[in-house]
Amino acid sequence: MNQLLNHQKNDEQEVILEMSEVRKSFTIGNNEIEIIKGVSFQVKKGDFIIIFGPSGCGKSTILNILLGLEPPTQGKVNFLKKDLYKMSDDERAQLRKKEIGTVYQQSNWVKALTVVENVAFPLMLQGIDADKRLELSIEALKLVEMAQTLDQVPTELSAGQQQRVSLARALITKPSLLVADEPTGNLDSKSSQEIMNLFRDFNRQGHTVVMVTHDLEYLKYASRSMQIVDGELVAEHQANAESLRKLSISKRGNIDSSVNLHEIHN
Repeated sequence: MNQLLNHQKNDEQEVILEMSEVRKSFTIGNNEIEIIKGVSFQVKKGDFIIIFGPSGCGKSTILNILLGLEPPTQGKVNFLKKDLYKMSDDERAQLRKKEIGTVYQQSNWVKALTVVENVAFPLMLQGIDADKRLELSIEALKLVEMAQTLDQVPTELSAGQQQRVSLARALITKPSLLVADEPTGNLDSKSSQEIMNLFRDFNRQGHTVVMVTHDLEYLKYASRSMQIVDGELVAEHQANAESLRKLSISKRGNIDSSVNLHEIHN
């Protein structure tokens, strides 16, 4: 039961991801629109970082850039001491496949496969033999309390159960980084709380997590929170900081006007 949790916090200062002065522009007609405006931050081993802000502020674009899916117009992204955008598309894809586990708002299932087969799918892509895939998949499902669903079809499960299975699939390769894009967006409050508790537990066991959300209720789980407004990183909040208590709790990610948005909290 410990193979997937072999992530000790013995080197929390190790930087595993760094974005440096990243900018991203899109050309629409004759106009160039800058979406991301000089964003810089580090992710250290053992961090639980939440990137938050209102809809349309640039969170998903930042996530796609750090995943190696969307090249920046300017700036650098280093992951595991490698410059992501000096690598080929295939090299980035291989790195993601081995080192990043991803949970999206909407799970993408291979509909012809059962739950356990879907969880095992990333290992199949790596050429792991069938017996080992099955062993690790069952272990991962036990970690999220979904071992009873092995032979079911994922689409037969509730939304909350599907997200648990998605988390098991994300953990299966023992990734260096867990990335979650609005993982509670389609869930009721009870299921959302359960999923966030799982992320917290896996982080405490040594997994590094980067999560994007517009829901300020979840900032309490983070070791650091990155506040994005109009494509800028306007504040970095430490866990339990006074600045966090000043933020309005809102499903839309609205910001309390009493907070100085251009003050970085270290």
